[in-house]
Amino acid sequence: MNYPYMPKSTALWLIENTALTFEQIGEFCGLHELEVKNIADAETQKIQGLDPILNGQLTREDIKNCEADPSARLTLRENIVRAQNAQNKRGVGYTPKLHRQNRLGGILWILKNCPELSDGQIARLMRSTNPTVASVRNKTHKNYTEIQIQSPIVLGLLSESALHDAVAKAARAADKASKGKKK
Repeated sequence: MNYPYMPKSTALWLIENTALTFEQIGEFCGLHELEVKNIADAETQKIQGLDPILNGQLTREDIKNCEADPSARLTLRENIVRAQNAQNKRGVGYTPKLHRQNRLGGILWILKNCPELSDGQIARLMRSTNPTVASVRNKTHKNYTEIQIQSPIVLGLLSESALHDAVAKAARAADKASKGKKK
């Protein structure tokens, strides 16, 4: 699922300028409905609203349709989705706060399912650090007992193509190393 670049700022603008439900806003921004309610109830805003129409993430018609039908859902414009997918293929990007706690589970999933990847490759894919990956691998991470193993692809932390590319790169490096040892 793709979310706007600054989800809380976008949520604040949608709360202040539209008649959308908290559920619609939360689903569009990747936030829980209660988190959206908390943003709406906050008296002192530490964030500034960001207009998703001006930055090309939504159209005014899409907002009007969703205001008229509470069961309708907002969707990011296709050009934004393509840009985010291209960014995810490179392995660089923003991880929504909603998914950050799942990063360790994703690292553990990769360690179990793709053992040929080095700690550095996993850290780059999961936007983490080498010591974090090493501590999960060695089962010495402070939260290791609480980690729930989950596929990072399903969680949206990583694209399937990026994982396949990294595995293929590791396989090529292993082939090259084995050919070098035979000579």
